[in-house]
Amino acid sequence: MRYLSVEEPERSNKRKNTPVTLLDILHDEKRNRYSGGIYHKTQIELTYNSNHMEGSRLTHEQTRYIFETNTIGLENEALNVDDIIETANHFRCIDLIIEHAKSALSEELIKELHYTLKSGTSDSRKEWFAVGDYKRLPNEVGGMNTSLPEETADNIKALLKEYSEKREKTFEDILDFHVTFERIHPFQDGNGRVGRLIMFKECLKYNIVPFIIDDTMKMFYYRGLKEWDHEKGYLTDTCLAAQDKYKAYLDYFRIQY
Repeated sequence: MRYLSVEEPERSNKRKNTPVTLLDILHDEKRNRYSGGIYHKTQIELTYNSNHMEGSRLTHEQTRYIFETNTIGLENEALNVDDIIETANHFRCIDLIIEHAKSALSEELIKELHYTLKSGTSDSRKEWFAVGDYKRLPNEVGGMNTSLPEETADNIKALLKEYSEKREKTFEDILDFHVTFERIHPFQDGNGRVGRLIMFKECLKYNIVPFIIDDTMKMFYYRGLKEWDHEKGYLTDTCLAAQDKYKAYLDYFRIQY
């Protein structure tokens, strides 16, 4: 007797064999509150280095302790309250860029990052400081003039429009956006941290290995921003070196890229 060959029916909820990206893993570890993985590592390294570049006096160990325990360990030591608040806020900013990584970059998201970073700080109690909104007073960066307050909104809109018209963003496109963003310097304070968060988000969106500018690299990074128009290699090489360091984290956690 001959039997017909019958294929087993496909389960409708069967897991698809789609590539698992870094963003997928960050989402999963964040959602499951997984400790000791790449999400944990990213939170501590990005927060510590980005804040330290801007003058935070918290140590790497104190940053890790705040993330892991939501408490502060003190022994005969005085800490700046703003440093603590901005550290906790920066953890929330990283969650925001993971949650919105696939979304188009927008003024709303950029302002939300600034609002999240600066809420509850001493700056937020100053009448002239706009938390989550563009600067009200002229400022400068590295001794260079930036966009005037009345120019800022239009300049950011123009930057976003130009960036959105590039169909597939490259590593250089992301750096180019960052340079222009920092030259506009849209907020009274917090521009560097918001700008570096945006770069991390865009790398996740376009499946480019992201990078964390190490505090020890900051002078090379600042030189790269200043010299971008004349020599792109300074900033590119600095960010590629930072990317290599993040790749070492991915290798350790056995995450493909």
